[in-house]
Amino acid sequence: MRHHRDRDAQATRLPIPTPEPPRPWNADGASYAGVMLETTKRVLIVEDDPAIGSLIAIELTEAGYAVSRTDSGRAAIEAVSAQPPDLVLLDVRLPDLDGLIVCRQLRRDGYDAPVIMLTALDRVGDRVIGLDSGADDYMAKPFAVEELLARMRALTRRTGGATWLESGTARLNTETREVLVDDRSIELSGREFDLLAFLMTAPGRVFTREQIYEGVWGYSYPGRTKVIDFFVSALRRKLDAPGDMLIRTVRGIGYTIRK
Repeated sequence: MRHHRDRDAQATRLPIPTPEPPRPWNADGASYAGVMLETTKRVLIVEDDPAIGSLIAIELTEAGYAVSRTDSGRAAIEAVSAQPPDLVLLDVRLPDLDGLIVCRQLRRDGYDAPVIMLTALDRVGDRVIGLDSGADDYMAKPFAVEELLARMRALTRRTGGATWLESGTARLNTETREVLVDDRSIELSGREFDLLAFLMTAPGRVFTREQIYEGVWGYSYPGRTKVIDFFVSALRRKLDAPGDMLIRTVRGIGYTIRK
């Protein structure tokens, strides 16, 4: 399968950098949306092809992630043990240890943050084996960077540290998944919670349906679907008091949640 990676690397037309050992994280914090304070998400890229690894690192850095890289399975296990990242991007085909073995070892060692497998193998059986090894998601090369970023946002949002988000009279805890409206507990389904949390990260901002679908479901918006409208309606029934709408429709664009 090596020729797949070679072809992908040539397509990037980037200078091939010298492989580096894991570097210290950038510990700078970043304020987001005025309602939550979160540190920069730390991502470990485990990829033995330096051109592909460099390209992913550049894109993730521009997206605001603190990136560290390594090119072998053993080095990845050591790096995670020394300083656990918020997410691992793990190539399946590594020169020393198979990525599946690395993922299983990370889970045995107690690492419970998201792992996304990256591979040129895209058969259903390969994906099942990858997920059964402990991975949270599985992406086949070549892939769109935008889709990778969307899946990373979805995974880190669900597993991030405890944070209370607020909008109007609603409060949401991202760790306990507790939702309160006027201090009254509200029961939501998993997808309803994810949608509400996504909107509450930026009260007052108008999100398009494309942004919502990619951020909550982790996939490109298929168009001509009422799935988002269905879940918004369900949230309104559970959250809104008579005459007091929390989530508002912006006709022709998408949705916003009030500040």
